[in-house]
Formats: sequence, C-alpha cells, structure tokens
Amino acid sequence: MNIRSLTRGDGVVIGAAVVLFIASFLDLSGFDCPAGLNCSSYETPNAWDALGVLMSVFLAGIIGAALVVVGRAMPGRKVVGLDLGQFGAAFCVFALWTAFWTTIDAGDAGTGLILGLLAAIVLAGGAVATPLVPALKAPLVGAPRPQAVQPPYGGQPQPGPGYGYPGAQQQPYGAQPGQPQPYGAQPQPGQPDPAMAHAPQAPQGGSAPAGDFTPFWFAVPVARPLYGEDGSPSPIAELAPGTWYLAVEQRGPGLIAQTQDGRRGVLQDTTGIQRG
Repeated sequence: MNIRSLTRGDGVVIGAAVVLFIASFLDLSGFDCPAGLNCSSYETPNAWDALGVLMSVFLAGIIGAALVVVGRAMPGRKVVGLDLGQFGAAFCVFALWTAFWTTIDAGDAGTGLILGLLAAIVLAGGAVATPLVPALKAPLVGAPRPQAVQPPYGGQPQPGPGYGYPGAQQQPYGAQPGQPQPYGAQPQPGQPDPAMAHAPQAPQGGSAPAGDFTPFWFAVPVARPLYGEDGSPSPIAELAPGTWYLAVEQRGPGLIAQTQDGRRGVLQDTTGIQRG
C-alpha cells in the first residue's frame, strides 16, 4: 500500500480506530463498592467480556476503518456493488449508532464505553466527511523531492537541469522551437541549435515518433484516476495532488504515468497538470 496516497481524513480514521481498540480493554461500566465490603477481587468487565458489544461497536469500527483506508489505497475494489471506502463508512456509522444506544442504555457507563463512543464519533465523521471536505482530502504525507531520471542504457547525463525535471528552467510560454536565442545564450536542452535553423529538414508527415518523447515529472491539481494500460475501465490507482509522478510515454491525448511504488497506467485527463 502506498502511504502517500492517504489523506488527512484517512489519518483521522486510523487514529480513531487505534483509540477504539484501546477503549475495548477498559471498563464498560462503573462500579461503586458498598461500604464495609471487600471488593478487591471484583473485576469490572470490558468489551472482550461482552461479545455483542465487542462485535457491534469496537470490532465493527476497526473493520470499517480498515476498509476505508484500503479502499483509498486500492480504488475500484467493490463489495456487494459498493466501493470498499463506502462499505467501510457504513461500518463506521453502524458502530457509532450502536455505541450511542449502548451508552444510553448502560446507565452507569464506564471509561471504555464513553471513550469508545467518542472514538466512534470521530471515526464516523472522518469516514463520511473526507470525500466532502477539501482540508481532509489533502495528502497525509508531503510529496518527496523527485530524483532525476537516469539516462537509459548508459546514456550520458545532460549538462545541467533539463526539461521535465522539477526545479528545471522551462521554455518560456509561447516560444517556438527553433526560435533564435539571444546573443551569447546557450541553447536549452531539447531545443535545436540556432545555427542549424537553415539546415535541410527532414520531410514532415504523420505524428512524431515515440522516441522523441522526453519523460518529465508532473503533479495533478485534483485527485484523478489512473487506468490500466490494457484499457480496463476500472482504475488501478489514484493520483493525489501534491505528489510528483513520472510521465514515461505519450498515449494519444493521455500520458503513461508511473507512481512511486512502480505501478504504471494511463492518465486520461491531463488538463491543468503542473510540470516539474
């Protein structure tokens, strides 16, 4: 699982699930020892002593959190027609509903039940609100600085930061290939030398060969699905904003993109992408 695909909302869900697991070991009900009695041997029960509460509140919430996180990391997976994330959110809401009425019915609720109710509120809120609140949709972990692409098959590195790498100086907007450079300026990598502007050109016709494509780093403005190269309609990953991805090939109007964990697929919607 790629941790960089997780959002802040997923972090809230994971934290609430951890608190819910800890609460399952705490007392479900309070107990006041009557005066004059030795209550040292009396043990108040926790969730593991009450199977119904354990399964319907604590384990249901933890399972729901796991499904939400896995559904985010593996988009397109479905259970009974629902995405894993939607199925997990339903589990989280069910855990909150049961925890609320169990606490009301207990009368003298203990630490474990009260803490479990609070964790279930945060859990259900994070699972439901993450797709709706922009602040929760932000990446949980910041994007690392991408490394420079190594020249294939022992090629020589470029004499400086070239086109397509984050931090590289890009060609000014509107400049045409072959436009003369200012006096004394060196041609940018990937641009023809002005001295060769009047050299005989190869006849043009058809599309440019695939070998002319230069890999480059890019980031998407919003989350976008990445589809398989075999044309499958189900996405294999989701590209998150704030993360750099490598475009390795042009595929019609789309790009063949590679994620940090090595998966490759087709990015069909390339509008508004930011080149590094």
